[in-house]
Amino acid sequence: MIDIHAHVLPFLDDGAADLHESLEMARMAVLEGIQAVIATPHHANGQFDNAASDVRKAVASLQDELEAHRIPLRLYPGQEIRGYSELLQDWERGALLTLADTSYLLLEFPSGQVPTKALEWIHELSISGITAIIAHPERNKELAGSPDTLAGLIEAGALAQVTSHSLTGAFGRSIQKNALHMCRSRLIHFVASDAHNVKQRPFALQEAFSLLKKEAGKEVADICRENAELLLSKESIPYRQPQLAKKRWSFFVK
Repeated sequence: MIDIHAHVLPFLDDGAADLHESLEMARMAVLEGIQAVIATPHHANGQFDNAASDVRKAVASLQDELEAHRIPLRLYPGQEIRGYSELLQDWERGALLTLADTSYLLLEFPSGQVPTKALEWIHELSISGITAIIAHPERNKELAGSPDTLAGLIEAGALAQVTSHSLTGAFGRSIQKNALHMCRSRLIHFVASDAHNVKQRPFALQEAFSLLKKEAGKEVADICRENAELLLSKESIPYRQPQLAKKRWSFFVK
């Protein structure tokens, strides 16, 4: 498996607290059958700013440590970029990282809403040959309550990534239901761990794919797994027309 979203680099954000935890996370990833991880520290989220050059240095340093400890995991650089007013300008001046130097960029929204410039960002990035991947839409209140909004972003050129812990129910039943609805409605293209540590937020990818296969079907699970492989190979992700369920979703479940 390939994990396109994880906070495994030490000291950069609220992910791995130190090198020891980074190494333990890497060992856990390997035990789950993960061969490659794209390190995506938070950037421009109001709390953490991680320059592209710093991320590259941190990835190279941790990769050296993995090899020294004989941990067979390959790391790639990336960022989890919170949408902000200067996003397009910073992209143009080379200040932002795509995922593993591909044409895919991980874009995060605030938990409560979709920024008014979201469509503009997605459109302008696509003109530059960059596809935005929306991180964990199932945990965004506006997107969870409005499948049409997420479908519109996808039709504008974006893709979407669900978090493993959302599928397993670790974030609560309501988020799990929203995640599964999105997957069944062809609104999700990737499953990633968004791993932060070894205890509360490990990888759980194996468990998530198993549950996704059971609840949404083998085809859905296989596509999400294969899309990560296509991304890392710098290939195009096939477009799949969203199929919205007639039932209206709710972010909260009584």
